[in-house]
Amino acid sequence: MGHTSLDKIKALQKNPANVRNLCILAHVDHGKTTLADSLVASNGIISSRLAGKLRYLDSREDEQIRGITMKSSAISLHYASGEKDYLINLIDSPGHVDFSSEVSTAVRLCDGAIVIVDAVEGVCPQTQAVLRQAWLENIRPVLVINKIDRLIMELKLTSQEAYTHLQKILEQVNAVTGSLFTSKVLEDRAVKEERAEEDKEEGDIKPAECPGSEQVYDWSAGLEDSDDSQLYFSPDQGNVVFASAIDGWGFSIQQFAQIHSQRMGIRAEVLLKTLWGDFYLNAKAKKIMKGAHAKGKKPLFVQLVLDNIWSLYDAVVTRRDKEKIEKMMMSLGVKVMTRDSRHSDPKVLLSAICSQWLPVSQAVLFMVCDKLPSPLDMTSERIERLMSVGARRFHSLPLQTQELKTAFMQCSSDDTAPVIVFVSKMFMVDAKALPQNKQRPLTQEEMAQRRELARQRHTERLAAIQQTESGEGNAQSGSTTPATTPGQMQGLPLKAKPEEEEEKETFVAFARVYSGVVRRGQKVFVMGPKYDPAQGLACLPPVPHLACCTMDSLYLLMGRELEELEEVPSGNVLGIGGLEECVLKSATLSTSPALPPFIPLNFEATPIVRVAIEPKHPSEMPKLVRGMRLLNQADPCAEVLIQETGEHVLVTAGEVHLQRCLDDLRERFAKIEISASKPIIPFRETVIRPPKVDMVNEDLGKQQKVAVIHQVKESDTLHLDPSGLVTLTTPNRQATVGVRAIPLPEEVTLLLEGSADLIRTLEQAGQAQREGRTLDMSTWTLDALMVLKSRLEVLLQGRKWRNAVDRIWAFGPRRYGPNILLNSVEGYQRPSVWHCLEREKGEKEGGAKAEASAIRDFDNSVVSGFQLATLSGPMCEEPLMGVCFSVERWDMNFPTQRTHLDSVTEKDSNSLDASVSESPGEGAMAGASHGRLVDCYGPFSGQLIAAVKEACRHAFQAKPQRLMAAMYTCEIMATAEVLGRVYGVLGKREGRVLQEEMKEGTEMFIIKAVLPVAESFGFADEIRKRTSGLASPQLVFSHWEVISSDPSWVPTTEEEYLHFGEKADSANQALKYMNGVRRRKGLYVEEKIVEHGEKQRTLSKNK
Repeated sequence: MGHTSLDKIKALQKNPANVRNLCILAHVDHGKTTLADSLVASNGIISSRLAGKLRYLDSREDEQIRGITMKSSAISLHYASGEKDYLINLIDSPGHVDFSSEVSTAVRLCDGAIVIVDAVEGVCPQTQAVLRQAWLENIRPVLVINKIDRLIMELKLTSQEAYTHLQKILEQVNAVTGSLFTSKVLEDRAVKEERAEEDKEEGDIKPAECPGSEQVYDWSAGLEDSDDSQLYFSPDQGNVVFASAIDGWGFSIQQFAQIHSQRMGIRAEVLLKTLWGDFYLNAKAKKIMKGAHAKGKKPLFVQLVLDNIWSLYDAVVTRRDKEKIEKMMMSLGVKVMTRDSRHSDPKVLLSAICSQWLPVSQAVLFMVCDKLPSPLDMTSERIERLMSVGARRFHSLPLQTQELKTAFMQCSSDDTAPVIVFVSKMFMVDAKALPQNKQRPLTQEEMAQRRELARQRHTERLAAIQQTESGEGNAQSGSTTPATTPGQMQGLPLKAKPEEEEEKETFVAFARVYSGVVRRGQKVFVMGPKYDPAQGLACLPPVPHLACCTMDSLYLLMGRELEELEEVPSGNVLGIGGLEECVLKSATLSTSPALPPFIPLNFEATPIVRVAIEPKHPSEMPKLVRGMRLLNQADPCAEVLIQETGEHVLVTAGEVHLQRCLDDLRERFAKIEISASKPIIPFRETVIRPPKVDMVNEDLGKQQKVAVIHQVKESDTLHLDPSGLVTLTTPNRQATVGVRAIPLPEEVTLLLEGSADLIRTLEQAGQAQREGRTLDMSTWTLDALMVLKSRLEVLLQGRKWRNAVDRIWAFGPRRYGPNILLNSVEGYQRPSVWHCLEREKGEKEGGAKAEASAIRDFDNSVVSGFQLATLSGPMCEEPLMGVCFSVERWDMNFPTQRTHLDSVTEKDSNSLDASVSESPGEGAMAGASHGRLVDCYGPFSGQLIAAVKEACRHAFQAKPQRLMAAMYTCEIMATAEVLGRVYGVLGKREGRVLQEEMKEGTEMFIIKAVLPVAESFGFADEIRKRTSGLASPQLVFSHWEVISSDPSWVPTTEEEYLHFGEKADSANQALKYMNGVRRRKGLYVEEKIVEHGEKQRTLSKNK
């Protein structure tokens, strides 16, 4: 197919039924960009000979050097199938785990996906991740099993063995899809049962009808009713292509069914059903029969498909049998050029034959157009999910918003249809690459004019030279200067212009139109992530979280090129210029204020690697700040922070991502020399239950302590109880606080960490109530909070946790972290953090409790002290995790004349308690009339905050403290020869192997391990060097793990003295990490500068 004109693509855009928006997803190095090259070559954009070598969609220099894709890029292709013309908007995405955020941005804009799996490696970690992302976005995948040539050339499998191997790969992919489907069905069933329970409570249905009334929970009920016939990959359904993109061939079963139906006289429909499966051909009866495996016969797929490909490779690559090759070419009807047949590399001849016989682009594009949905086929489930942001359900949205669902479904390009656009990311383009700044090709007339002008200039120049030669005797040598100077002066401004243009770079938004027609210069609303359509429809401008912007220019994305467009109809992917001031990373645009913002993108990788950045020359700091702002906008996953210390910190997903961000800062965004610190490793601090054995695994109960360490130093204001209760008095002796630190169960910590958004919503509701406002929360949010509360009640069991959930005072740090402040003060009544749930219950029951009147004015000071204590722990000023601080004592001792003021006073005075609870208004009046002597925002509140913070820190130190390290899960594929070296590198870096298994049919081992983030820098390079490139790891942030060793440990028992010696100077990993963090933060580090000094220089020796 020849090169497709821009006008043809514009015409195809107007028919959404024939548009296919799809992305290519796979694990790293499984052949995404090579396959994309073959598809691009089918449109004549690049030569088919360069497909797989050019990697056209890898337009960045570092992508070409590293050989991996780092940025998702799009291209529009034309495909003709019969009489129908299709427009394929193809997005190539990265496979490396560090750039999985780019996959998220691509998946959101698509309706379908091509999932590629390496025929040798099979399903890898990132394959599972991309299948999960496609599932979460409700897009339909098709499968390409790539690199089948490796089964022939590397593994040397026979066609029969290869068939068995391919079956196993299909089973693996379908197992991943099946597990996703099962979890979805069970989730839906749980939601239905919840609704049934609600109806039952309201009395709408009888208990017998309620599914929740069954005593036995039947897990299979939902699965049996669900239709999963279209869900799985199967060659006979036409959603699987077998390919070798590097050799340029690929096929689906339909192609071979049509070829063999003519030769064998069997209907194509029959062959289509029997080519894949346990069927064989009975040559005598000329029938296709079942039971090939049981009877030891060759399956049809091996006999009719794989044997032909194996014999072709054998003839061309292995034996180089010219006669056999010619016979094959004759029977296939293929003609190759003489230079290809004589080429020294047999792969050139092979790809020349295969690209004519079974072109991979035809097989893949036919499957895409046949099996993937058009924009018109978008499911209502996907639309509702996109519009249900945060805690809001689709059915709770305003009616005008719900009506927009029809605009999505119709995908109409009428002028009356509302414009709906989603921007998934912003990417930077050189101003020179924009179509309006490019030199357009000259017409024939313009070329003729320029030719004539060039001739005239040449004639004038010759005449000028002849004049100077004739007057050479009389004129001085300097007389030529005026002739050359004007030319030089005219040339100077011309050279300056490109330099100015070089520095200009512009942002283009990567977007898709869901409804309406987008036109250049059109004004649209930009919906912020917190925008509420109900508020937007009711309020007059200005509406919060709603802005207006103009789309200055529209572009067709063509890989490395951009083409300017005047308008883009719905259902198409496009680039939009002029949004950099309104859109940071992603946004929802519309002409209708009724549209809610789309749900945020689902990122698989968590940014965890941080570095502090500063310019080499301090005067260039403004350039660095501007560069980091641009980087933050251009990268979906990178985060830019300014810490309390004033450091500019860049947070990235991994080492490769960090390197790319630093290169971009130097070369594109800041364009200055920068220096980056060593990676700032995040840690967490926690307490554990007292250990039962010492460092030599001896029972501590039977040991006699030789030394006692790590005790809190007592003073007149600080007292430590043997049970771990720390009592601290404020400097003015007016308040005393007693705090105890208790380790939270691991399950509770994980639950709190995973429910951060819910806890934040809970805190916002509490804040609104304190300010006298009401925060409307959807029933879904209230249900989720009820579930969170009930799960906490289940997990916090035991005597010490009795009624603990109702006594929760606050969460921290930042009011939503995985630490708890518990109210254990006797007789102190305050509203629970779950007040929003109680309020709902109170409304239903018709009686709201008036406990709010008993709030102490200094309640907030205690919470603030707790927040500060959990934000930076005593070990190395890192946040705390999994710690519960129980406030067991809180005494307020004011002079007697102040006690009548209000609820600030001590609760030990029973008469005062009664007066406060009986008449809260009276105290307020008294305070107003006499002038408050103790101000809840005055100096005393600061003393109380400091006292609570110090009490929490000392209570923390009174318990066994530990550091928590961030951990990566690491998956390594390696051969048996290098397995020992892989284990060596893991052991050296504190890694721990969890699982090791051999891939069936290959020599590859899959090693699953966990590795501290602190030890991961340079890990991938070291493994590649030690294994000569035969093993490469994939690192994904997994969890936080307690480091078992105590950082402040010294020998305290006789056995430990005997085992470790008095100094115990063997490496303490936790102490090493802690001292590293303290040194970076400028805190005191307890270490000996000189050890084992043998000689000492004195004044006399120095003379």
